[in-house]
Amino acid sequence: MAVTIADIQHLRKMTGAGMMDCKNALNEANGDFDKAMEIIRKKGQAVAAKREDRDASEGCVLARTEGDFAAVVALQCETDFVAKNEDYIALTRQILDAAVEHKPATREELLAIELPGGTVSQLITDKMASTGEKMELGYYEQITAPFVTSYVHMGNKLATIVGFNKEADEQVAKDVAMQVAAMNPIAITPEGIPAEVKEKELDIAREKAREAGRPENLLDRIAEGALQKFYKEYTLLQQEYVKEPKKSIEEFLKENDKELSVVSFKRVSLNV
Repeated sequence: MAVTIADIQHLRKMTGAGMMDCKNALNEANGDFDKAMEIIRKKGQAVAAKREDRDASEGCVLARTEGDFAAVVALQCETDFVAKNEDYIALTRQILDAAVEHKPATREELLAIELPGGTVSQLITDKMASTGEKMELGYYEQITAPFVTSYVHMGNKLATIVGFNKEADEQVAKDVAMQVAAMNPIAITPEGIPAEVKEKELDIAREKAREAGRPENLLDRIAEGALQKFYKEYTLLQQEYVKEPKKSIEEFLKENDKELSVVSFKRVSLNV
């Protein structure tokens, strides 16, 4: 059976594989689309097995919001060359759209979502066949809040999503999302920092003070002061606002709306 350009383009749309891969698969399958898709998928599985020990540290990170839901995904690969490819970015966007539409709770649930051409997991495998690189859905994060915003840093290597307790000015919300991107907080408030992290910081501060020759009876007080500085650096509401360092993020929010606060955030970064 002769393979037409239309057949090749249709298979490419279904799998995301390259034109030549689609042509070869259709020829091998004598024009049978299901068999051709299976051939491409097996090629992707072979690539995955062969390159399992490779480091997929590059990739594309995108984020989106819809209503009270926000999601961020990172599709990872081996090289920046592939990560910047328009088809690769389009696949990442397709996965993100699926996340926003279906609102899966976990990465595993997202991978299992059925799309035209197969599950999210299968589409990633198909893309491996066309690029010859290891690929994986490295990160999936989502939040639900009364008001949400997202920020994708130039280059698609870093994205954040932030949830607020009430409707917020779009620019104010975006500024907070950019703050999360720039300053990488680990919690909204000190209460959100795990107890073991706090204790570790106290131990480090005591040891530093002890090495500096400070009196033993002052070590706890010195350590507590160091912990307060840690809070200012790593808790979002206490951080200095990057655009106006004389005020904290909490002060920036209250300045715009006395009742406004952050209730959740997620930050995903690749090599940034």
